[in-house]
Amino acid sequence: MTKQTILGRVAQLAKANINALLDEAEDPQKMLDQLIRDYTDNIREAEQAVATTIGNLRLMEQDHQEDVDAAKEWGEKALAASRKADELRGAGQSADADKFDNLAKVALGRQLQSEKEAKTAEPTIASQTEVVDKLKSGLDQMKTKLTELQAKRDELVARAKSAQAQNRMMDAAKNINVLDPTSELSRFEDKVRREEAKAMGKQELAASSLDAQFEQLDSLGDSAEIDARLAALKAA
Repeated sequence: MTKQTILGRVAQLAKANINALLDEAEDPQKMLDQLIRDYTDNIREAEQAVATTIGNLRLMEQDHQEDVDAAKEWGEKALAASRKADELRGAGQSADADKFDNLAKVALGRQLQSEKEAKTAEPTIASQTEVVDKLKSGLDQMKTKLTELQAKRDELVARAKSAQAQNRMMDAAKNINVLDPTSELSRFEDKVRREEAKAMGKQELAASSLDAQFEQLDSLGDSAEIDARLAALKAA
């Protein structure tokens, strides 16, 4: 996978408009589940590709540092050889001095080569560093988008369950008898009241009969009193 392909895929996925995708989906929940799977797979692949790109960059940085260190080391060797040549030449040993000057030149050549290699690598390292930064940023956006997808999915599932529960409740309500259950209580109450009225009627009837008996008893008492008084008049 080339770096351009990686960057393209990361940018495309990071810019995906979830709401627009949901509006076009026949089954949003299934679409979100599929998107989550796709995002998870793409993030995993992108992470591997980015890790490889970062690894290659680190190798280039190590090579560059080795060239920088080598240039410094060859420079130090060139200086040491040059000083030795000057020392020998001062001692009248021109032939040996020339040898060390030649060694200094060789060291300077190596230093120059290392510096060129280090300088040549710097633009590539800078470019790759920029690519890695973009890839890392894109991955962060993708992970944020994945979190958003998961939250949307959970919200959608919760709303769907709530809607299903409401529909079940409404369907259950339709199956309930259309008659108001309180009407059954009212009829039962009327029946109880009729029974109570009947009992009250019987009590009242019984009371009336008892009053009549007492009135009859009173009447008998009066008759006896009258007879007694009549007998008293006759005896006088």
